[in-house]
Amino acid sequence: MNPRRTRVLRLDALARVEGEAALRLHVQNGSVTAARLRIYEPPRFFEALLTGRGHAEPPDITSRICGICPVAYQMSACQAIENACGVTVDGPLADLRRLLYCGEWIESHALHIHLLHAPDFLGLADVVELARDHRAAVERGLRIKQTGNAIIEQLGGRPVHPVNVRIGGFYRTPAPEELRPLADRLRKTQEDALDTVRWVGAFDFPDAVCDHALFALSAPGRYAVDSGTPTVMDPDPREFPLPAFEEHVKEEQVRHSTALTATLDGRRFLTGPLARYAINGRWLHPEAAVAARDAGLGDPAAGAVCDNPFRSIVVRAVEIVQAVAEALRIIDRYERPPLPAVEVPPREAVGVGATEAPRGLLYHRYAMTGDGTLTGARIIPPTAQNQTAIEEDLRRAVQARLDRGGPTADDDELTHLCERIVRNHDPCISCAAHFLDVTVDRA
Repeated sequence: MNPRRTRVLRLDALARVEGEAALRLHVQNGSVTAARLRIYEPPRFFEALLTGRGHAEPPDITSRICGICPVAYQMSACQAIENACGVTVDGPLADLRRLLYCGEWIESHALHIHLLHAPDFLGLADVVELARDHRAAVERGLRIKQTGNAIIEQLGGRPVHPVNVRIGGFYRTPAPEELRPLADRLRKTQEDALDTVRWVGAFDFPDAVCDHALFALSAPGRYAVDSGTPTVMDPDPREFPLPAFEEHVKEEQVRHSTALTATLDGRRFLTGPLARYAINGRWLHPEAAVAARDAGLGDPAAGAVCDNPFRSIVVRAVEIVQAVAEALRIIDRYERPPLPAVEVPPREAVGVGATEAPRGLLYHRYAMTGDGTLTGARIIPPTAQNQTAIEEDLRRAVQARLDRGGPTADDDELTHLCERIVRNHDPCISCAAHFLDVTVDRA
């Protein structure tokens, strides 16, 4: 082949991810000089929509940003508004919020693992082929997802875009006996979750190394989900207070994407399961920690780090085990609070909140007047933070394929490789558009 031949590879839409984007690879004389992930969904304008609204409205409005992770947006919004108003929600109300969040982790991870990501490792095109060849695995995944949905429906009023969440707590809290059916269901889901870890842990994983800075919330004593301190592993851990988030995480607009891209203290970084496991692994429930070790992730109690992005599917499976165990713990000790919510009177202030969505750290900031009118909003979703890391993983993977020599990779092979790299990060592209047409230019 003439190495200077120009070649264009196009894929109009990336399958098995949430949203739409394009990728343009520049290859010159056998070197990948650039990989640009172009998120072309129209901007969502949620930050502008929130301006002028009342301070009680963000949880309901922001939940519409994502149909897969609405709880993440509601919880981050509630935290930011409560922070601005000087209100702390604790005790049983905080436990119920964490239980609701566990439901979202369970259903979201189960969906991604079984319906979107697993076919990549088994040489299958989609979940239809997966169901044909691995029907029991698909049925298991659906059972796990249904359990997560049941938690969200019980606490949130419905499984998608919950309507029972409000600043200060909930409109209604359940009696302990209403949660017992969930506990029975979760106990049955425990074995399904462990089987999932064993299943994905046996996949054949390509060699790859993630050397991005890792960024997640940390909460000593527990695996961070609904709150924590921003923590960076680069390679040693360091942390900073949440109000300083935007001093460290800087967003900018790039010409090739409707999504903003971010840097952390001037460099690319990665948030999500790999970061959470590295920073919080020592706080995993014992059952989840054993599952992680048995699946080849190392000993989280000893500070093991998973640096292969292809193994993110294993970390997600371990996090399902963690979420099931955490949900059972909360239900077992739950006592109904005297009131479903605490009062959150408005005041002139700026508040911030952050939680761990299944895909990574989600940050909200709101400014309000004394009567509760919002004068500004800032939402930084995980996919926007991860975009530069995803682009670098794409560049490296294609370069490694070219460096191996032999027959030139055809269009289908490069397209499949790029899709696999993107799905490692489970991007929620619609959230980032405030995914894949592939173009490879060889010059």
